[in-house]
Amino acid sequence: MPDSSTPRFLQGIFEFEGKGLHDPFLLDGSLSYVVPPGATAQPVYFRGGNSTDEMISVILVRDGKPMRYFPIAAKGATHVALRVVEDLLADTVIEVFIAAPEGASGTVIVDLGLVEI
Repeated sequence: MPDSSTPRFLQGIFEFEGKGLHDPFLLDGSLSYVVPPGATAQPVYFRGGNSTDEMISVILVRDGKPMRYFPIAAKGATHVALRVVEDLLADTVIEVFIAAPEGASGTVIVDLGLVEI
């Protein structure tokens, strides 16, 4: 029987208020994923949009440590196909954080695609 894969997505539209570019925080509790027992996962792409007049950074956090940074320009958007793919083993926790200048408030759109094997 061939291996099968299942797509997983962390996505949504979220309001935020920045605490400083050096003070990232979990954007929303729904932007958390734990690799299930017996599985492996890989992040494959990130798309994001920023409504503010300031640059922000969306940060993919792995087990509490930054794994990838996705800066998004003021009133901009980005699409990043992740060519360097890392295996995320069972029980790995993935979360989406945001860092924005203190007082910057607005909306960010997040679409992170993973594949679970």
